This record gives sequence, C-alpha cells and structure tokens, in this order.
Amino acid sequence: MLRRLLQVVPTVIGIVLVGFLLIHLAPGDPVLALAGEHGDAEYYEFMRQRFGLDEPLPEQLITYFGRVAAGDLGVSYVHGRGTAQVIVERVPATMLLTGTALFLAVIVSIPLGAIAARNAHGTKDIGINASVLVFFSAPVFWMGQLAILALALKLGVLPVQGMASAGSAATGWPYIVDVLRHLALPALVLASQELAVLVRLTRSGLIDELARDHIRTARAKGISESVVLVRHAMPRALMPVVTVIGARAGQLIAGAVVVEIVFGWPGIGRLLLTSLQTRDTPLLLALFIAISFAVTLANLVTDLVHSSVDPRVRLG
Repeated sequence: MLRRLLQVVPTVIGIVLVGFLLIHLAPGDPVLALAGEHGDAEYYEFMRQRFGLDEPLPEQLITYFGRVAAGDLGVSYVHGRGTAQVIVERVPATMLLTGTALFLAVIVSIPLGAIAARNAHGTKDIGINASVLVFFSAPVFWMGQLAILALALKLGVLPVQGMASAGSAATGWPYIVDVLRHLALPALVLASQELAVLVRLTRSGLIDELARDHIRTARAKGISESVVLVRHAMPRALMPVVTVIGARAGQLIAGAVVVEIVFGWPGIGRLLLTSLQTRDTPLLLALFIAISFAVTLANLVTDLVHSSVDPRVRLG
C-alpha cells in the first residue's frame, strides 16, 4: 500500500506537466476569452500581468509547480475563487452520478452474467450477449439523446435536464425524490456502458469456474446448483470483475463528462467543458489533478479489495 501511495506523486507530477504544456501551447489566448476581442492593448497587458501570463513559459511552469507543492491550486479566472473550492462544490453531483451508475451496472451485470454462464451457448446466453453488445457499441452521447427522446420527451415519465426542478424550493423527502427522478436517465445511460464489460467478464469467469474439479466435487456431494454457483464458483469468478471495475474508473469518469453535458448535470463534466470554452487555465489544471488523483485512488482501492479476497495477491 505504501509503495502504491508513493506512485501517486510521480503520476500527478506527470499529469500536471503534460496538462500545463498542452493548455498553454494550444491555440487561443485566455486573455481574449476573458476580456473579449474589442479591448485595448493596455488592458490586455494589464490582464496578462495580473495572471502572470506575461512571464516566459518555463517560469510559469516553475511557479505553478511551486504553488501546487504548497497546496495552492490557483484562482479561477472566471469564478474569481480558489479552484479547489469550485471543484469541491461540483464533486458531490459527479459522485452521485458515477456511484449510482456503477451500482446499477454491478447489481444488473452479475445476475445476467450468471444466467448466461448457466445457459452457455443457449438461447438465454445468446440473447443476453446480443443485448449488452448493443449497449456497449452505442456511443454514450447517442444513448443519452435517444433516452431523452424516448423516455423524457415522448413518454414524459422522467425529467430532461438538471439535477432538480428549476425554481423548486422543495426540501426533505420531496427534494430527494426530485433528485432521484433527474438522476434516473443519466445514471442508466452511464451504467449501460459498463454493463456489457461486466456481464461478459462475469459470464466467462463463471464458465471457467464451473468446469473446475472442486465444482464437480461439490456437485458430487449433492450440493444444490444454486449453492455451488453462489458459494463455490462466484467468489473466484468475480475477482477479475473487481479488478476491472477499478481499472475502468477513468473510462467511467470520461463517460460521466459526456453524460453530464447531455443531461445538464451540474458536476465535474460540465465544469470541465465551460473551463475549456473560457480557457480558464488554473481551473482546467486543477481539474486534471483532481481527476488523475481520483483515478489513481480508485486503482489503489481496487488492489486492496483484490488482495483481501484473494490471498495469493498478498502472498505475492
């Protein structure tokens, strides 16, 4: 665990370096994005001095690394506040969306994978694999638009945009119900992308486990098929699933960015888009750091969970 924690440091440094260079070398001028294209040269020069953009790029890089090392992620050009404060305000919405989507994907994929494995190469197996392949192949933004058209606009059963009803002053349970109604569509769309991967992994893992000697021994002892599946085959078959869930944390966050934009969800994804549009460099870099740290932390937690369920990892 200590070794993995130490690996976070060079990872974040690399992310900061690459992100800093990409943002500053990209076409466009953040001063023009902030002050408009009709200002005078004196005002532009004042803005560059204010934000330290008049210094050479290597000096800006050294200055920024020094601030990050001191725990200062800078002040947002647009919001006029610390970038950490701006990001923290959006984190709960993104965590609610990604956590719900992952929970839905897991509780649906494992039973579907088990059904497919018990009926390998049969009608149910073919139907499940074909269905999840459709979800996996469809782009997330297309799935989002289709869900809006079918479930929100045509049937009118779910809201289209936002995290809560505009102008609503509801509190307590009415507010929770309102948030859940707005959460349903984006969470389902985001979960559909993870569903196919987890179903296929669960299916292949269970097929391999059900063919092993200890499973045949358990069956020969007269143990019921459901007990054999749940207690003997499932724990070992789900080890790769646990690993993949953590490894796909980056893909889940990337999918959440698109879903948040499509559904107007007020999370990190929408903040990232607006920061790109306004060339808010400090906020963009802070977002890169936060996302890279979150992905690294998810991988660390995955390794710890994997080692807790598989003694061979600890012994290795």
